[in-house]
Amino acid sequence: MDFFPPELAAYTEGHTSPEPALLQRLNRATHTRVLRPRMLSGHYQGRLLALYSRLMKPRRILEIGTYTGYSALCLAEGLTEDGRLITIDNNEELEDLARSFWRDSPYSDRIDFRLGHAPAILPTLDEVFDLVFIDADKLNNSLYYDLVFDKVRPGGLILADNVLWSGKVVQNLTKMDKDTQAVLDFNRKVQDDPRVENVLLPVRDGLMMIYKR
Repeated sequence: MDFFPPELAAYTEGHTSPEPALLQRLNRATHTRVLRPRMLSGHYQGRLLALYSRLMKPRRILEIGTYTGYSALCLAEGLTEDGRLITIDNNEELEDLARSFWRDSPYSDRIDFRLGHAPAILPTLDEVFDLVFIDADKLNNSLYYDLVFDKVRPGGLILADNVLWSGKVVQNLTKMDKDTQAVLDFNRKVQDDPRVENVLLPVRDGLMMIYKR
């Protein structure tokens, strides 16, 4: 995920709005208590997610992939007063940790956690979403995109994480693993979709920003 030299990464974070205190604590808790803490959005990407949400003022947000609840808190910062964020994850072991930090936030009553497999849950959602964040297993990126697309309003935004996949998307691999191939296929699918405008941002592990026409 580290494409920038460390000094440039430190400079960009140093010239980004500070990480709120609650998110700092969740960041630390994730790194000390959870395996693979690199999956956390973190300070820089988290502030970007929060800014997108604040600019859009969404009434409905959908997140696929909750992890420890950090990105949900960032996205919730832009919700309207009557807004709601639905977040889906199948890892019940992290639910209590996420909920404990949500309870300490102003958004606890606006975050709706759904435990289960996203491919089964998504078709049951009768909502129109302003903003969607896809940050789950990469093998199903294209499936998630297809399942949510008609639920996103025209002018809505879909964000997909890890689309550079630690740089593997440009490596000449002699044997392509399934995850890398899935990321390549998803990126091509978005690029070729005439229904959207898209920009691939080199933020951490790559963030695809998709605007629905």
